[in-house]
Amino acid sequence: MPDQTLADKVAIITGANTGIGAAIALELSSRGASIVINYPFPSLSSQAESVLDSLPTASTSITVEADLSTTTGPGTLVDATVKTYGKIDILVNNAGLAVNKPFEDQTLKDWDKLVNLNARGVFLLTQSALPHLHPSGGSRVVNIVSISARAAPPMQTIYAGTKGMVDSFTRVWAKELPRKYGCTVNAVSPGPTMTVGFATAGEDFMREMRPVMEQTPVGDRMASPDEIAFAVGFLCEPRASWINGLHLVASGGLFID
Repeated sequence: MPDQTLADKVAIITGANTGIGAAIALELSSRGASIVINYPFPSLSSQAESVLDSLPTASTSITVEADLSTTTGPGTLVDATVKTYGKIDILVNNAGLAVNKPFEDQTLKDWDKLVNLNARGVFLLTQSALPHLHPSGGSRVVNIVSISARAAPPMQTIYAGTKGMVDSFTRVWAKELPRKYGCTVNAVSPGPTMTVGFATAGEDFMREMRPVMEQTPVGDRMASPDEIAFAVGFLCEPRASWINGLHLVASGGLFID
């Protein structure tokens, strides 16, 4: 087991019922943090509970249903966390959705769906969390962005745009917030990652991804969620206190800025 460097820390991880979020929950829990596993809908409660049961710190962790695409969901998540723990040490803005369509086919419904969760949800949740960051300092805000924010892939106009907003949020907040709230603000940008959703997408999808994997310098594959989670864990470490405003790209070299 890793050193318990995050013992007594409380970490909110949005969209932690599956995929990269669940891997981040396990990574931070393995370092001793109590985890707030956020999930958006009642139908996903059993999935969130399953993740909770897998954590080394399950006995001190909780699940919270809150739809962050609404204007009230972020406050609900923060209120539930503060009611249980009285503080927030780590906020990982991970929840997000993607729509892949030609620009001409993207709709206002797609716009609202992605902007409300991927961008507005991050804005409102971080704003709500700030007053509850640990007053002695050492808090962490980590935004999960995407290489799409800077690599600008076709078919992702709205998705790349929302992730670009969060990329910009990160840089602004890294200059504005640390002295006020005792935190650092950083971002992790995954490349293609073999989540459950990708794994069940079918043979046609994997054929489409083959050229992308072949272009990845480190290996002919996608990332595993735990590789992305390790990058987040690194930024949450107490020894990472002088790392602020970093955009850490975890793509195996697929995208190098």
